[in-house]
Amino acid sequence: MSIFIALLVLSFLIFFHELGHFLMARFFGVRVDVFSIGFGKKVFSKQIGDTQWSVSLIPLGGYVKMKGQDDSNPLDVNYDSDSYTTKKPWQKIFILLAGPLANFLVAFILYFGISQIGTYLSPLFNYGHYMSATVGEFSKESPAKLAGLKVGDKILKINNTKIENWDEIGKTIQKYNSDLKFSVLRENGKRVELTIKPIIKEQKNRFGEDIKRKIIGIAPKVSEEKLSFSPIEGLVFAYNETIYASTLIFKSVQKLITGSVPANQLGGVISIVDITAKASQSGLVALLFFTALISVNLGVLNLLPIPALDGGHIMFNIYEMISGKAPSEKVMYRLTIVGWGILLSLMLLGIYNDINRLLG
Repeated sequence: MSIFIALLVLSFLIFFHELGHFLMARFFGVRVDVFSIGFGKKVFSKQIGDTQWSVSLIPLGGYVKMKGQDDSNPLDVNYDSDSYTTKKPWQKIFILLAGPLANFLVAFILYFGISQIGTYLSPLFNYGHYMSATVGEFSKESPAKLAGLKVGDKILKINNTKIENWDEIGKTIQKYNSDLKFSVLRENGKRVELTIKPIIKEQKNRFGEDIKRKIIGIAPKVSEEKLSFSPIEGLVFAYNETIYASTLIFKSVQKLITGSVPANQLGGVISIVDITAKASQSGLVALLFFTALISVNLGVLNLLPIPALDGGHIMFNIYEMISGKAPSEKVMYRLTIVGWGILLSLMLLGIYNDINRLLG
């Protein structure tokens, strides 16, 4: 059942990605021949108007086949008025952007839904942004404790920089290379000024890289209460989390490309299904969080400038807008083949890593 739910989630996200392309294509008068969820042999199809709506055997992707546009054959063009080929570059860019934007919109809606259900503090989102800047405990030989900071103290300012939440404490500490002046509010209502000298410690960041950070040896006071948001606060939460997840994924891709993160950290379809299945066993909110994160993943990865992906086609159209002419069919064909080679290699590497992880 968990695996079925995971495949259903993937199909749901792919459907909305392709629906974005479909709606924008139809808006600009492009005929859509096929709308398929999955690849391979069709197990169900129905002709509605000009479009064949299909569900195919392999539920790990999907596609919209527009008239005059075929990723599997870049030379398949058509010059009728309802063809993708004849549309202006800016119109094509809008059609291409619509898929990833649909994924970001789905993630936004899911995050908003989570905010209205209510959620506990969790690493599944940027929880530090919603935690009070109140000290809960100290590490061994904590510089903050030695300087006189106490459990229950709420940090108001660091070097005159106002602190709104726990996340801002670490960010502010990293900005300064000298002793830090803390303004704190005690539980008895008394305001106290303290000077704390951070120490430098080597730690691992969220990407597994060894980095040196300035720390003062404090941990937050964790609330056991569920976070709740008004509808307006929920919209802000959804926006912040969509941006946060997008930024995190962009950074992850950048670090994979530069080699900062080893290639064995790349996950594939098996990992996605496995993690989503486990999330479904952990409750509705966990499943919604992972679904939102996967949706953002789909949006970001499809914007990568790789031929055969939306981002690659966008680059071709930007080139046409700047140069005034489209790339030659021969160049398009060769670049698309290279793009498919890159994608296939990444998919195989992801599956190889997945199998290694499953085997321990």
